[in-house]
Amino acid sequence: MRTAFTELVGVEHPLVQTGMGWVAGPRLVSATANAGALGVLASATMTLDELRSAVREVKSRTGRPFGVNLRADAGDARERVRIIVEEGVRVASFALAPSRELIAELKDAGVVVIPSVGARRHAEKVAAWGADAVVVQGGEGGGHTGEVATTVLLPQVVDAVGIPVVAAGGFHDGRGLVAALAYGAAGVAMGTRFLLTSDSTVPDAVKAKYLAATVKDVTVTTAVDGLPHRMLRTEMVAALERAGRVRALAQAVRRAARFRRLSGLSWPAMVRDGLAMRHGKDLSWSQVLLAANTPMLLKASMVEGRTDLGVMASGQVAGVIEDLPSCEELVTRIMSEAAHVLRTLPSS
Repeated sequence: MRTAFTELVGVEHPLVQTGMGWVAGPRLVSATANAGALGVLASATMTLDELRSAVREVKSRTGRPFGVNLRADAGDARERVRIIVEEGVRVASFALAPSRELIAELKDAGVVVIPSVGARRHAEKVAAWGADAVVVQGGEGGGHTGEVATTVLLPQVVDAVGIPVVAAGGFHDGRGLVAALAYGAAGVAMGTRFLLTSDSTVPDAVKAKYLAATVKDVTVTTAVDGLPHRMLRTEMVAALERAGRVRALAQAVRRAARFRRLSGLSWPAMVRDGLAMRHGKDLSWSQVLLAANTPMLLKASMVEGRTDLGVMASGQVAGVIEDLPSCEELVTRIMSEAAHVLRTLPSS
């Protein structure tokens, strides 16, 4: 299936595995690429040396195109861009809108730039700045998310920009891909569906939590870091939501102390990180501490398997996913389902 997106990035299928922190490492990204979709390496949780090493490991596992996801607001964003350019990475994706200058720098080096957006105006802005495509995530998507459903947001963005649009939020099968194409998208991006594959390095006990979840077990909360964050509802999340400010602060300090030992960060460094995230937002001090530790809260689950200490970002589709195929099996299944749906649609 060829679309404007597959032509742009050089992949076989219009499917994207999103850059999930602590999840989208070399094994998952290369497996996705070898299946003919676009795998995206998550770099925000890596040091510069780890990023270069991870990129080289992906290249050793596949000769197909893949991408690297960056935080546009990171202090070392330009150094990360330099690594992408030097290592010949095909695609740079962004969780936040990159600057006009950063887009130009990447495009001048022949890198395809694909920011993720959650609103029409953001899509219009990055398109005007030269982005090659956009990923549009509706409220169904996992992690930090907005309030507008994909079915409402997607057609707005498709109508507003003249670049390929990839739909995200609520997709997991071939029917969803066909629906997105009908709205005018050039492909779909999936996080939770690729997390729940046999190629994902997420611990089995954590995958079991996702598979056991119903749609109602996936919630949006601001209790973790003050921003709307879609995740599995766990006892830890429920406790954070129940706690008053004083109690929440005490819990945050205790957890911050644990994660400070894991991360090696000093207390001043953690507070600085939290304050940076607090800028322009009405966050409590407990949320400041948790905001600084959000990457470690995710690591606790996604790497260490500590579902009692960590959080599990999740799209609503976790409630309808029931198996752990390989990336190859998943991509083949989605494309076969899509082809079947297209064949059986009534002709006009």
